[in-house]
Amino acid sequence: MLKVVQIEIYYGSIRALKRVSLEIREGDIVCLLGANGAGKTTLINTLSGVFNPCRGEIFFLGKRIDRLSADEVVKMGISQVPQGREIFPLLSVKKNLELGAYIRKDKKAIAEDWAKVYATFPILKSRENQQAGTLSGGEQQMLAIGRALMSRPRLLLLDEPSLGLAPIVVEEIYKVIEEINGSGATIFLVEQNASMALSISSYGYVMELGEIVLEDTCANLLLHDDVRRSYLGE
Repeated sequence: MLKVVQIEIYYGSIRALKRVSLEIREGDIVCLLGANGAGKTTLINTLSGVFNPCRGEIFFLGKRIDRLSADEVVKMGISQVPQGREIFPLLSVKKNLELGAYIRKDKKAIAEDWAKVYATFPILKSRENQQAGTLSGGEQQMLAIGRALMSRPRLLLLDEPSLGLAPIVVEEIYKVIEEINGSGATIFLVEQNASMALSISSYGYVMELGEIVLEDTCANLLLHDDVRRSYLGE
């Protein structure tokens, strides 16, 4: 579904991504692990069209997308749930979800997806007229995921969905991620919470200082000495 070929990103003279290549197959959950500053968010923003790489290519469903703008990437079928959620705090829950469907004109299907989001996150239905900024951290993460789903993505990019959340909320969010994948969306999961990410993903990559330094099935990564020591605290 997604193929990234030797992309590079610079911030001024600093090379933030160094010849990064990866692949995501349709229907999979693929995770990317790495410490703060490894380049994970830079990569996910590049896949989303926020940044255009200075070198390399990105293909989605066989079409090259690395020169498209962010809104064009969404129209192709890729949506991002950004790190820190980035909801619109002064708008209502309902308005935030409405903005997730801004590229769509199919009103009947939008209403159906609205109902699906509320079925997945019933708390959002009960708070639909509440200002989004007054929600708890977990509720805001639910809203950010729901907003992304309103564009009906083929590929959902999740950047640190467990960040700052209580363990019980993290478990709930991860259960929903699996349900979204089960309903047909492919997932690219960027996480520092390695144990949770590896537990639901089929394949994983490890990034350090802007480079992919390791890749394998998640079953094998869970047994890898470097992963166990650096990311699982063993």
